[in-house]
Amino acid sequence: MRNAFDFAPFRRSSVGFDRLFDMLENSGPSNGGENYPPFDLIRSGENEYRIELAVAGFKQDEIDITAHQNVLIVTGKKSEQSESGAADYIYRGIANRSFERRFALADHIKVTGADLHDGLLAIELVREVPEAMMPRKIDIGGSAPKHDRIEAKAETEKA
Repeated sequence: MRNAFDFAPFRRSSVGFDRLFDMLENSGPSNGGENYPPFDLIRSGENEYRIELAVAGFKQDEIDITAHQNVLIVTGKKSEQSESGAADYIYRGIANRSFERRFALADHIKVTGADLHDGLLAIELVREVPEAMMPRKIDIGGSAPKHDRIEAKAETEKA
């Protein structure tokens, strides 16, 4: 699918934003607008998030969660039932199809855990920004230029 926006002019005049432009270009609906299973995205704290997917009918061993390079992939694959134990369904309204759901994660988002309860798969996420990237306050020195302060410091050390 062709994106409605052309990012070529921005790509030419920016450095280091390739991943952002790739993400914007590929953010359109995929797989024909596939939206199964439905999900909720919940902010549970300043840096804590939770994704809840409705996966009724799936067992814990039929769901796989993978986090790889800022992408969270949740895959569900129903196990094949043996024909001898299979029930004779008159109508099957509960979805029994496999799925793959992808979530783009921002930088420094880590998956901390997952739980399956009452047909909802809850995936806990936390944003852990490294100390080096945290905002820090820069103290303003005196009104003298930096080279004058260095010379004054050198003179006081000699004395």
